[in-house]
Amino acid sequence: MEKSDSRVVAIEITDDIVKKKESPCSQFHHYFLKQLGQLAGDDPRKLLHCVKVGCALLLVSLLYLIEPLYEQVGDNAMWAIMTVVVMFEYTAGATLSKGLNRASGTILGGVLGLLVGILAQKFDRKASAACISVFVFVIGATATRFRFVPTIKRKYDYGIVVFLLTYNLVAVSGHREEQIVRLASDRLAMIAFGFTVTIMISLIIFPVSAGDELHKSLVSKFKNIKGSLEECIDEIFKDFDGKEKPLTRSTSKSYISVMHSKSADELMANFAKWEPWHGRIGKSYPWNKYMQIGDILRQLAASIHTLYSCLESQRQPSDIMKITFKYSCKELASEISGTLGELAESIEKTKKCRSHELINGQLSAAAMAINAGIAEYKWTMLKNEGDNRSILENDMLPISCLAFVLLEIGEKVQELAKKVEELGDLASFYGS
Repeated sequence: MEKSDSRVVAIEITDDIVKKKESPCSQFHHYFLKQLGQLAGDDPRKLLHCVKVGCALLLVSLLYLIEPLYEQVGDNAMWAIMTVVVMFEYTAGATLSKGLNRASGTILGGVLGLLVGILAQKFDRKASAACISVFVFVIGATATRFRFVPTIKRKYDYGIVVFLLTYNLVAVSGHREEQIVRLASDRLAMIAFGFTVTIMISLIIFPVSAGDELHKSLVSKFKNIKGSLEECIDEIFKDFDGKEKPLTRSTSKSYISVMHSKSADELMANFAKWEPWHGRIGKSYPWNKYMQIGDILRQLAASIHTLYSCLESQRQPSDIMKITFKYSCKELASEISGTLGELAESIEKTKKCRSHELINGQLSAAAMAINAGIAEYKWTMLKNEGDNRSILENDMLPISCLAFVLLEIGEKVQELAKKVEELGDLASFYGS
């Protein structure tokens, strides 16, 4: 069953359930169950994630709800609930990244705040307040300075925020709290409990891997580029019956999502580096190659955007030019599309590919055919003078732009094939 079909079935099931219910809140029930059905139809893993978060919150809330447990931990149980809320993310890598950042920040901030609090207690009331104030300012300003470092901000920004929060809470509490060591240890124990519950549920119960998500996302980019290229070329060289017709806009333009995917890819690659070994993915997996391939795909998407600009321009190639270059342009686009499809299959099935086998003579021959056609037409222009030459030049410009972009796409695809081959070697894809 296709993804869209499963979504329709899920919605129909919830609609049937609602029809059988008679309640004053039937409209709310209908809306709620319909949204639930849509969520399950789009991606059942998202619905499962909601259940996992609910279970984690229920477990840590028992510290409040069960009287004997509350008598042991008191209001410090709130720290366990806060830890689950801020830590639990959709993918295991994101959860681990936040969890380890939170654990590191909490421990460092707690220990440093505890030391400052113990030091401040050696002075009288006013001197203690002055000592804590100085340390709060110095450490707060220094830690904030590190947040401006790009590498640290990208990977450890959340850890620094938690460090600042924990340090200030512990250090300042020491001014009013006599048993500062017990206060800090109790809060740390509750944070550790929330951390353990979150990690166990996230990694054991149907975990979602950020690395797998990045892998699937990369494959979908290849397919989006391939589909957009085919649709655009078909639209440009559609059959012409001699009558003026408005350009249709039936193309999906799925390449646009590729153009805006950089930030999401960087996040997934960063989270994937935190994940434990699973399947073929280990700690030394070449995620940087995924980013390099993604960069080239975004360049291809920008080139296809230029193709669409040619399609939507008021200055279109004449019928003669379309007929002259139709075969060579469509042949080159077909070779590019076929190569993109094989590269996508190579990554999707983790199967090695050899760039010299994909970038074969047919792709080069198709590119040479376009260059030969343009050279021949330029020679024709040179032999003409006056108005005829001006007309030929104006007629040549739109098709030249189109051919140039296609040739540029072909060159990028050759570079892309080499990067995919390198990825296969580094990631130990199957095959010879």
